[in-house]
Amino acid sequence: MAAANVLYGALLVPTVLYIADITRRRRSRLPPGPAGLPIVGSLPFIDPNLHTYFAGLAEKHGPILSIRLGSMVDIVVNSPQLAREVLRDQDAVFANRVMPDAGDAVSFGGVQNIVGNPVGPMWRMLRRVCVHEMMSPAGLASVHGLRRREFRDTLRYLHSKSGEPVDVGAQMFLNTMNVITSTMWGGTIESESERAAVGSEFRALVAEVTELIGTPNVSDLFPALKPFDLQGVRRKMERLRSRFEVMFTKIIQQRMKSDGGDTSTDFLECLLKMEKEGGDGKTPLTMDNVKGFLLEMVVGGTDTTSNTVEWAMAEMLQNPEAMNKVQQELDSVVGRDAVVEESHLPQLHYLRLVIKETLRLHPPVPLLVPHSPSADSTVGGYHVPEGSRVLVNVWAIQRNPLVWNEPLEFNPERFTVDGGGHKGDFSGSQLDYLPFGSGRRICAGMAMAEKLTMYSIAMLLQAFDWKLPQGEQLDLSEKFGIVMKKATPLVAIPTPRLSTPELYCS
Repeated sequence: MAAANVLYGALLVPTVLYIADITRRRRSRLPPGPAGLPIVGSLPFIDPNLHTYFAGLAEKHGPILSIRLGSMVDIVVNSPQLAREVLRDQDAVFANRVMPDAGDAVSFGGVQNIVGNPVGPMWRMLRRVCVHEMMSPAGLASVHGLRRREFRDTLRYLHSKSGEPVDVGAQMFLNTMNVITSTMWGGTIESESERAAVGSEFRALVAEVTELIGTPNVSDLFPALKPFDLQGVRRKMERLRSRFEVMFTKIIQQRMKSDGGDTSTDFLECLLKMEKEGGDGKTPLTMDNVKGFLLEMVVGGTDTTSNTVEWAMAEMLQNPEAMNKVQQELDSVVGRDAVVEESHLPQLHYLRLVIKETLRLHPPVPLLVPHSPSADSTVGGYHVPEGSRVLVNVWAIQRNPLVWNEPLEFNPERFTVDGGGHKGDFSGSQLDYLPFGSGRRICAGMAMAEKLTMYSIAMLLQAFDWKLPQGEQLDLSEKFGIVMKKATPLVAIPTPRLSTPELYCS
């Protein structure tokens, strides 16, 4: 009987909130939006591809809209002007996050790290470590050798698959995962077999984490039901966190036993040094922070980067003239008697245009990480309640026909002077182009993501020609999730184009 009363009470709360929501809409002038149903709101009507669903609602209700999903009210912004109000003009108010229950469950010791941490001393310290030390030009240069090692391994593997169909996205996921784990702690694990074993286990764990975070969770839609964990998402995520804990503890212990020695420089060395010194002098950096930071970099950097590479390759296979231009540029800068290196990347101007256009059409996180105002606010003349979830529909903004000429066309030249001259600045200063976000919560790993994406595509196109398997049609449809993927994996056949086979094994 007691359990029934508790469940009844839990179900009563959403009903009360629904009535309160209707009253609040009338009194506080929330943005317009679909009315929805009692208790569940608009849940029965949503399309799984939320970015296109919200863009469709914006055509009916306007560029800012409110929608109730369960007992939660979401505010969705679909225009550059309103994105500026949220991310720049009122950046300080909207700088906090709303994290899913699964994201909280996988954190170490309740630490939410850079993405989920509210703005404050801890967030500022972690972001400073990431952006100004680890992801700075000097920081990235210090782990160049570790990145190069992993790229050469991938080059050898792809050469062994010459003439055979290759799942491009899956292979780039493996490459990106290996590169990121190597630059995080690769100097600790010197054995190639051990490195492969650790990488394999991480790949499996990261796949499970991203799947759980992307799973619609009753606990997020009805926070009153969170203690019941009705779908078991939190329990599953806590088990995954325990497995990460074991792996990180082993890696950290190996590093600490080495006592510096001949271990190669990597980001773990930087973190452990700060942990030993007590942080930045104002805020301590704990071992839980170190573990959480490593996890965040691995989970947050793999899918986003590898998917961008896959989308770029798919768009160029659909638009072979663009692929030919990238390869001609590579032949001019590098030639075919050597393998492309990171040092060549600044000279690959057309490749950079291709990446800009790929990120315009296929932003890795189409709705960004949700923002949450720390006080009642006004956007576009409408009331935005404190603590609500605010989504910026980057996908819709970057396809806005009022801003972009022929917005659905893949046209890298639009970022040249002759093609319209849009700067395509990754800094988020132009609110009609913000694939990495904008304001103080702009992606902390942007520098590494840009470098890995350029290096990956340059390697794929300098070393190989690519074609679809005979009879296969290219599918550019999208699948919404925590990261936007191709609905159908890109499978293509590589053919070597370097002058000698020995270059693939160097």
